[in-house]
Amino acid sequence: MSTTSARPALIVSHRCHAVFAAELTALVARLNLPHEVLALPEDKDGRLPEADVARGEIAFYSQDLNPSHARQFFSAVRKGPNIKWIHVFNIGVDHPIYTEMLERGVRVTTSAGTTALPISQTAITGMLMLSRGFPLWLRQQAERRWQQVRLQDSPPDLPGQTVVVYGMGAIGTEFARLAKALGMHVIGVRRSPKKPDDPVDEMHTPDQIDKLLPRAQWLMLCSPLTAETRKLLNAQRLALLPKGAHVMNVSRGEVIDEAAMIESLKSGHLAGAYLDVFEQEPLPAESPLWGLPNVIVTPHNSTSSRGNERRVFDCFARILEQYANGQKPMTNEVLRTG
Repeated sequence: MSTTSARPALIVSHRCHAVFAAELTALVARLNLPHEVLALPEDKDGRLPEADVARGEIAFYSQDLNPSHARQFFSAVRKGPNIKWIHVFNIGVDHPIYTEMLERGVRVTTSAGTTALPISQTAITGMLMLSRGFPLWLRQQAERRWQQVRLQDSPPDLPGQTVVVYGMGAIGTEFARLAKALGMHVIGVRRSPKKPDDPVDEMHTPDQIDKLLPRAQWLMLCSPLTAETRKLLNAQRLALLPKGAHVMNVSRGEVIDEAAMIESLKSGHLAGAYLDVFEQEPLPAESPLWGLPNVIVTPHNSTSSRGNERRVFDCFARILEQYANGQKPMTNEVLRTG
């Protein structure tokens, strides 16, 4: 799909072009942008001609790009002398390429919020499975063993239990909404005060976490990894949780002191955990977390959903309109610090 046109180019993946070309072309026309929508070649090499690289002004990094094509995408971005803006499908932009682009003055936006629905639904599923004793039932099924839970060993009802949601961004807010629908007492943690439409019973600031943990029968971690949140849940704070509490983590593995959590799970202080992220990924085969009977492990895959492609494209389309209108900053724009 290479041309010799002198028009500036909006570079997308081959799949993005195949699925959304008509919408994107119509949007570019409606916004009176001079850009040609240009797809990376579908072949194994996926390399754009130098003339097209030079025309690139906007680049949309979508999830469908395989490693080979992703390398060619970022090669074109690096070499492109006229790149002004990159939009990425993911949320985290801690890779050095993004720092490099920001230092060049290239604007970078993310798709933050587009995976809140599948992540929160996955986490609430993990909570429901733990609260209803599914790990035991699944082990019994694998062993073809029929053994009913005795009344005295039955789990407590979930409605009325307290969940602390640390990080009330899009994911935390959607999880809180689902937890409220289940009849739980929801405590949110973020820097800004409670708003009327926040789906929580209480809102507290992060400096109050040590006072909140003793009330948390469930702790949901969905904050970004920062200097403040690294090892947030250490041995001392794990001990503050009531005996029988559960932990859920969909943020970053480094938010938890993993070794301390494993000891707490083994000792029975923690009743269980749903974990999608880990200090080392892939999670090593020798990690005790694989075999602990009260732990549900997913391979950093809680975002998985066919609906993400549409949500990410719609996010890009909305920000493209802001770009055309000269808006600064744009939604989800990564701002340089220092």
